[in-house]
Amino acid sequence: MKKVESFKRIVQLLLALVNIAGQVAIFAFCYLSFYSTWFLKPLYFYGHILFVLLYSAVIFAFSHIFGSLKIGYQRNVDLILSQVMASVIANALMWGMLSLMCYQPMNIVYYTPMTILQIIWASLWTVISNLVYKKIFPPRKILLVHGDRPIDSIVKKLSSRKDKFIIAKKMNASAGFETIMEEAVNGYDGVILWDVNTEERNILLKNCYGKSIRVYIMPKISDVILSGAEQLHIFDSPLLLTREYNMKIDQRFLKRLIDIVCSLILIVLTSPFMLITAILVKCGDGGPVLYKQTRCTINARQFKILKFRSMRLDAEKDGVARLAQKNDDRITPIGRFIRRVRLDELPQLFNILKGDMSFIGPRPERPEIIEKYMEAMPEFAYRMKVKAGLAGYAQVYGKYNTTPYDKLKLDLFYIEHYSVWLDIKLMFMTLRVLFTPDATEGVKDEQVTALLKDASEGIKEDE
Repeated sequence: MKKVESFKRIVQLLLALVNIAGQVAIFAFCYLSFYSTWFLKPLYFYGHILFVLLYSAVIFAFSHIFGSLKIGYQRNVDLILSQVMASVIANALMWGMLSLMCYQPMNIVYYTPMTILQIIWASLWTVISNLVYKKIFPPRKILLVHGDRPIDSIVKKLSSRKDKFIIAKKMNASAGFETIMEEAVNGYDGVILWDVNTEERNILLKNCYGKSIRVYIMPKISDVILSGAEQLHIFDSPLLLTREYNMKIDQRFLKRLIDIVCSLILIVLTSPFMLITAILVKCGDGGPVLYKQTRCTINARQFKILKFRSMRLDAEKDGVARLAQKNDDRITPIGRFIRRVRLDELPQLFNILKGDMSFIGPRPERPEIIEKYMEAMPEFAYRMKVKAGLAGYAQVYGKYNTTPYDKLKLDLFYIEHYSVWLDIKLMFMTLRVLFTPDATEGVKDEQVTALLKDASEGIKEDE
């Protein structure tokens, strides 16, 4: 198994490197043919080589950030979109650097077709790479071990990635660990422990670990908290420390500095778009341009969030707080457009500048909705240990209609693993989310507050 996994990683890396090499070759040809002669003082041969190597490092870094190196793990559309974002941003940075070195804006007459050619190459190679990978490594045969709650959601999720998983058999944890272990060693490529109580799960996990069986686990809230724990070696017994507040003072300072600088820059850059959006909203039905709503941030402190209004004036005339439904008729035609391209969120830059929000953090919820969530999940309050954000871990790795319990775990993962680098990475990843259709998909009709009937899984989760 170890040899297979090592071979799989080598194949994945080689396929990704060929993709990067193709894009670097296109850039090198364009640079050496058209732009290298623009310098006031011509570079030596090794100077040109160094510049191409610098581009290689930049595009590799952004490819890694956006996840376009994960051949075989993501769908073609996700990989292509990630590579497009990486190529466009890397090329923009190098264009800026070339312009500075040449003391004039570089002509984009060659840069634009270069970028288009890179995207075509990356798209074709991504499709070929995924086909090659799937041909060499077929989907894993999985044994699904579950508790007593419905398993429709996990079965549906696994079925959506038949290129990765095939559920060969389902077993209830009540069958006993001996029976399950006898089955687990019979030719499966892994075991998924889904919603199994802690005592039974720990026994199964230890036995699978002892027999070198791959295990996928649905983490509980306590697991997510422990994942960010600090290891202490004070005496001969290992200790794990979970802090009452994970973010250090220097991290808080840098985070606030980034928020102030970036919000000021973006307010200036996006002011034309905000002006146009304001005019469109006003002309749509003559109502107010901005929509102010009470939300909760760090320590449950309430503030007024700003958005461009996307719904009718009587959207909540009954006084009931509820999320946007799929195909919600309360959304105006202009509102549907600005929600799709996220223009309605731009006024929140002023919330960030004021200090009510940060660029990255758990999305702020309304007090009434928080109350409903906490009836089923008291742990929902944990996500307010940090300042609310314009975007967050749950927005990057989840969807608008991801269940609150899953969003909570994603937000807690961010809180427990916070770093300035993680914030920067999530900022870039958010750009990709803007072009992902299902990221803006509304909740289902029966989800009045995105709280499904099985949201009670958050209650007594550690039994």
